[in-house]
Amino acid sequence: MSVIEWKKDGSVAVVSMCNGSNRQNLEFAETMNRIFDEIEADNDIFSLVLTSSDEKNFSQGVDIEWMGGKLAENDLESIKAFMYGMNRVFKRILLMPLPVIAAINGHAFGNGAMLACACDFRFMKKDRGFFCFPEVDINIPFLPGMIAFVRKAIPEYKFNELKLTGKRVTALELAEHHIIEKASDDIDELKSDVMEFARTFTKKRGIFGEHKRRMYKSVVAVMDEEDPEFIDGLKLFVEG
Repeated sequence: MSVIEWKKDGSVAVVSMCNGSNRQNLEFAETMNRIFDEIEADNDIFSLVLTSSDEKNFSQGVDIEWMGGKLAENDLESIKAFMYGMNRVFKRILLMPLPVIAAINGHAFGNGAMLACACDFRFMKKDRGFFCFPEVDINIPFLPGMIAFVRKAIPEYKFNELKLTGKRVTALELAEHHIIEKASDDIDELKSDVMEFARTFTKKRGIFGEHKRRMYKSVVAVMDEEDPEFIDGLKLFVEG
């Protein structure tokens, strides 16, 4: 079974992370990029919904156990390939010529929360699940590109709070600060809300993609020009 699967529902591509906590590693990044290739090749698709098949988790972020194993093996190239692979995932969401909508059905921590922030729109169910950037508590700094694209999803005052405190917040608080479109009551309402919203899009890919390219030109520039220093140097953790 793949760690990520997708199906076509009319004009909507529904991408489901399906590996429990959906922790991100090299296989995750490679699979997501392959799926994006397949979706972009289908010109009858006009929107993409990103969600999880797990009842508790959207994504718990980076697979720290996998990364620790690669460090122990001194397999630094796999770690770099993963980091570049996830940057490619983020950039492809930012530049995809159709709307990408996150249906946050459970916990979204760290890179999982960032994955949702890369999307154009977000919905989250309010009966279960937290959104959190725990990096400040586990000695992991954001890459410059992460800071740049998360800022387009979260108001600066709220990003400052969430990033520097590691606070866990619910869908209701995210809705209050306009980080998500709606806090849905439960999983059934979340699915209904997201699919109804996704089906409203029939924009032509050419103009939609051009809007996104111009909107996120500076963000992509940061990812391309500043992130390699930290990835190639493996400056991914901070001591003390």
